[in-house]
Amino acid sequence: FQPEVNNIADTFQLQATGVTVRTATLSYTWPNTGTQGTVNHSTTTTAGTARLVIRDNAGTVVYDETLVPSLNEATLVGVAGNWNVKLILTDYSGTLNFRVEKTT
Repeated sequence: FQPEVNNIADTFQLQATGVTVRTATLSYTWPNTGTQGTVNHSTTTTAGTARLVIRDNAGTVVYDETLVPSLNEATLVGVAGNWNVKLILTDYSGTLNFRVEKTT
């Protein structure tokens, strides 16, 4: 299990295909110069769950959702700086794909 990660200022993307029965927690520091982001889901789950939790620079949870096939929604407004993007897989199988981009 080796996801492809693109982590640059104001844009974070993770993709992994052919994931089978995986339980793991992946955590990344994402530099966000803004105070809000937009999360784009494009994940196909065949078993288990994939939960995305994002915290702002102050450690406040600004997003906490299970990844789904198609969704585009905003995080809560937070503090600019180094945000934490955490992906929690529980007996997950499928294809992971999501992106977070600065909006404001």
